[in-house]
Amino acid sequence: MFDKLQKLVLSVALMLPSIAQADGALPQISLADTTRWAYFSDQVMGGVSEGRASFDQSGGQPVLRLTGQVSTANNGGFIQARTKLDTPLPANATGVILSVRGNDQPYFVHLRTTRTLLPWQFYQATFNTTNTWSEVRIPFAAFTPYGSFLGKTFNITSVRSIAIVAFGRDHTADLSVRAVGFY
Repeated sequence: MFDKLQKLVLSVALMLPSIAQADGALPQISLADTTRWAYFSDQVMGGVSEGRASFDQSGGQPVLRLTGQVSTANNGGFIQARTKLDTPLPANATGVILSVRGNDQPYFVHLRTTRTLLPWQFYQATFNTTNTWSEVRIPFAAFTPYGSFLGKTFNITSVRSIAIVAFGRDHTADLSVRAVGFY
């Protein structure tokens, strides 16, 4: 019974369009403020992937939608929507939680920290999607370093940005995200 109640409370909290960090609560990222999110593709380094990050509504809620063609040609292979965190994560955070829907493809979450100085450095974890909304929980222990000179793990309080990413292989991306937060 407690697990169902806990899940209901979390689901309601994740669906709020603009979420503030309350005392003791873990931060949730607003999708209502579209100016917080920046779109990037591998074209910044000569790649040829094309896409866009747009904002739609689903049931009166803001939804981030990442669409496009990911191509590994010319050393490319990504499109992403990224936002910076306003404040450091508390040390008791244990992972990322998302509400997502997609085209039955795997996608990634990329975290950048105070130690990921180069553009190609980040910590990444994968998640799968279906064509129905689902909750995805990714523990920080599942994130692996990408790029040289990074430790195998990171300090949770050093996380500075989070990105939703179509990455690493030729494919059509179509991912919708209606909640991003931490647990």
